Amino acid sequence: MADIASLFVTKLYRATLADAAALNADLLKACRVIAAEDEAGKAWSKQKGYRGYTSYASLNDLPKRDPTFAALKRELDKHVAAFARELHLAMGARKPKLDSIWINVLDPGGAHSGHIHPHSVLSGTYYVDVPTGASALKLEDPRLPLMMAAPPRAEDAPEAERTFVYVQPKAGEVLIWESFIRHEVPANAAKKPRVSVSFNYGW
Repeated sequence: MADIASLFVTKLYRATLADAAALNADLLKACRVIAAEDEAGKAWSKQKGYRGYTSYASLNDLPKRDPTFAALKRELDKHVAAFARELHLAMGARKPKLDSIWINVLDPGGAHSGHIHPHSVLSGTYYVDVPTGASALKLEDPRLPLMMAAPPRAEDAPEAERTFVYVQPKAGEVLIWESFIRHEVPANAAKKPRVSVSFNYGW
């Protein structure tokens, strides 16, 4: 009988933050205020065709700007450290360090095309408001560009064997993955904006 081992496993970290309802109420207010005031961010979003608002290219000091984001950072630090341990990352005396964090307000019909975060170790998103019909996170098998002559996976393949995995987040959840994993957000089919906070950690 053959012995089949699973090698080079890609992991996804998923957790619900403590006191998420109270945190999300404050975060939603903060996101709306910042989105209304950030003229540079609105201009960048319009220029890049981002349907909604993102502070990705305009603000890099959210934890210093608003105490609610500072509270979120403290929670994210704990979860990222736990995931780094689970991945057996040999980081020595250094800890994962937040190097960017930004707001995403994705309007109905808006999407975010596939991409990776090449200058980071761990990336993720915390979900503030996920209305009914809001888009899932689409994750891609990182081996896909190397599968030059491989047939497609069977429709009933288990999740771990699929080429694409769709993860439907809930408000209050954080999802974290290794930054080399290509991911995207399909079109938001909800009638309201999908609000989230994305982040990168380096070391």
